[in-house]
Amino acid sequence: MNHKKYHTCLLMICIFLMNIGLTKAQNPVSDGEISGKVLDETQKAFPYATISLLNAKDSTVVKGTLSQDNGTFQFKSLKAGNYLIGFYVVGYKKVFKGPYGIGPEKKSHNTGSVQLSTDSKLLKGVEIVHQKPLIERQVDKMVLNVENSALAAGNTALEILQKSPGVTVDKDGKISLMGKQGVTVMLDGKPTYLSQEQLANLLRATEGNAIQSIELITNPSAKYDAAGNSGIINIKLKKNRNFGTNGSVYVGQGIGQYYKVNGGLSLNHREKKLNVYGNFNYGHNKRFQSTDIMRVNETSANKTYFNQTSSTINNRNNSNFKAGIDYFINDNNTLGFAMNGYNSNGKSTANVNTLIGDRPSKTDSSVVATNPSKYKYTGMAYNLNYKSTIDTLGQEFSADADFAQYKSSEINDFNNIYLNAAGQTYKPDYLFTNQIPTKVNIYSGKVDYTYPINKETKLDLGLKSSFVKTDNSYLFQNFLNNTWVNDVTRSNQFLYDENVNAAYANIKKKFKTTTVQLGLRAEQTNSKGNSVTDQKIVNRHYFDLFPSLFVNQELSKNHDVGFSYSRRIDRPDYSNLNPFVNYLDLYSYRFGNPFLKPQYTNAFELSYSYKKTLNLTFGYSHTSDVMSDVLLTDTAKKTIFISTQNLATQDSYNMNLNYPVQITKWWSSNNNLTVYYNKFKTPNLLGQPYESGRTAFNFNTTQTITLNPNTSIEWSGFYQSKQVYGTLLIDPQYGVDLGLSRSFMDKKINLKVAANDIFKLQKSRITSTLPSQNYVVNERWESQIFRVTCTYRFGSSQIKAARQRSGGSEEEGRRVKSGG
Repeated sequence: MNHKKYHTCLLMICIFLMNIGLTKAQNPVSDGEISGKVLDETQKAFPYATISLLNAKDSTVVKGTLSQDNGTFQFKSLKAGNYLIGFYVVGYKKVFKGPYGIGPEKKSHNTGSVQLSTDSKLLKGVEIVHQKPLIERQVDKMVLNVENSALAAGNTALEILQKSPGVTVDKDGKISLMGKQGVTVMLDGKPTYLSQEQLANLLRATEGNAIQSIELITNPSAKYDAAGNSGIINIKLKKNRNFGTNGSVYVGQGIGQYYKVNGGLSLNHREKKLNVYGNFNYGHNKRFQSTDIMRVNETSANKTYFNQTSSTINNRNNSNFKAGIDYFINDNNTLGFAMNGYNSNGKSTANVNTLIGDRPSKTDSSVVATNPSKYKYTGMAYNLNYKSTIDTLGQEFSADADFAQYKSSEINDFNNIYLNAAGQTYKPDYLFTNQIPTKVNIYSGKVDYTYPINKETKLDLGLKSSFVKTDNSYLFQNFLNNTWVNDVTRSNQFLYDENVNAAYANIKKKFKTTTVQLGLRAEQTNSKGNSVTDQKIVNRHYFDLFPSLFVNQELSKNHDVGFSYSRRIDRPDYSNLNPFVNYLDLYSYRFGNPFLKPQYTNAFELSYSYKKTLNLTFGYSHTSDVMSDVLLTDTAKKTIFISTQNLATQDSYNMNLNYPVQITKWWSSNNNLTVYYNKFKTPNLLGQPYESGRTAFNFNTTQTITLNPNTSIEWSGFYQSKQVYGTLLIDPQYGVDLGLSRSFMDKKINLKVAANDIFKLQKSRITSTLPSQNYVVNERWESQIFRVTCTYRFGSSQIKAARQRSGGSEEEGRRVKSGG
């Protein structure tokens, strides 16, 4: 079936249902309000208690909320009617207050202070309809609640990360956090074990509609793997926990320079003992990108000027799914199995025109190339987990076993035609191709144990072991005498094995106004890189200790300060270790460095919080043997290439300010400013000492305007100033997005309209900080896209299970060192 017609049909169905919703008469909305405060059994404020607004007539749920840190809660914009207020917390007795009448005579009520008392019987709660803010700052992390955002609809996970506070993504999909590369990316708290290139492909294949939230953790504790010098990004996929059978279906369309379409289905069935869930998402994306490279190849004898323009059209099909089952053995024990996978395949064609001359704007010869390619990336990951709540004091045990396999294949053809100044062929065409099949297998197991020593002290212990095996081949062929001939001098097979064994201990103690957490993680690493063709083997065995310290001090009711320290490691990606040459075009290529060493980082962070709303952090880190991409020219071959090298040191300073503001009842604003300075220093680069550094900043703002309970408008903007990374000088980047969200039929149907880069501002310009490297790289891509997404929810949606399990490895993960 034609995908375009299929999704257009689904979209028309959604619009038809939307129109039905519009015809329904609605009760007039008043500015009614009910507020109050929740206290625990000791008369202290009870934060995050579940509070539900019920119809007094039949006790059906109208909506819900959570109490704030000071225990207060508030329901606004209530229609005329009679209401009950229900208070629900697992382990506490259920409390009801009311009825409260909202009408012209009385529009506001206060329940006063409502005290909850403990109950040994766990109670079932009511679904929380409360919508979290788009950006939420928690004690140890920043959370992007993208599930209900109009700006996330139709975008991929990688595109959403580009809009995240303090996050930058370069043209190759490499992710930086707070101005530093070396980010650990996890899915549902699980390791991805992918190289930067394959991770970017996975994130491009993950549709934004499948994402619940994104967690940004800048200074993780010892419970997390030590990998990732700039922190952790955890992408949490949607998982429905409502009782009964329910689900949702969505379809979306987008138009930029080319047409795009996406759609998906989510299903969930939950009983007392069993929860079964699954979702599937599909996206078709055709995109345009242009890259222009102007460079001068200079030797002692002469100069050669290259002016290269290329345009690429990429046709990509993405699909990803997640499925699982949880079996509740009893109230204290849960056994679960989950699997998720992705498939990305497509074709691209790059048209490259390279003008060559001995003076600027003069063409002595040129190379015209048409470079088509085909690719396919697939991945499957399986997880078996068990969790036991040993007692009511918080003693827990969990275990996870994981297996994942990723495969990829690429076929790149290069067809080069040589022309003289008159545009005539002056020597035979040069045709070559490369094929790159890759296979990655990952095995890991871990156990975690939590023991509450007393009410104020908690001990966490854990063990983990992981094994990664990769097999990557690179087949280079030349077209000679009308047949393809293998070039053994440029072909290679590279095998990489890695085993990491780890143990950790965390102890956390809360004093009256001070909380202290000490942690220590030990990791023993065994790695082997084997370049089979070249018969080169690099073996490494090393043991490291990674201490961490966290201190939080409550100065007063509204003021908190904190301090944290951690030591971390980044191991080289397999692709950066692989020594073979990977051609981008005739004059551009990259190659790996099998002698790369891991880099180590000591990171410090000082934080201040006002009313847990305004958050200010200052960070400093020192990294030794820092790994960085270096873009250089080969004057003998007159080419430009990228390789990864260990620069000696990097000192990073950063300041982050996050400030959500409720400007009016209907207008909320979240603003994030990151200022950083990265200083790189090495005693020898191209035969001489090298040092670079520059102060830069990144600013994100998101404005949410609630027109009524069913309609909201979002707009966001970002500005990334000029920055230096290694030897690259990157010009400013900026853009503005706009989104509209509208719900119908009692929120069963949701329509989202979004415009990405509405003013078509996004582009990239890169130059070198090295005076001897004379090049300019300009890039533009199809960033201005208009999207429409319609979602329909069906089935049970009111009653939620009292017990919500959290997977044993939900808070651990790591960046992958291997894979295609």
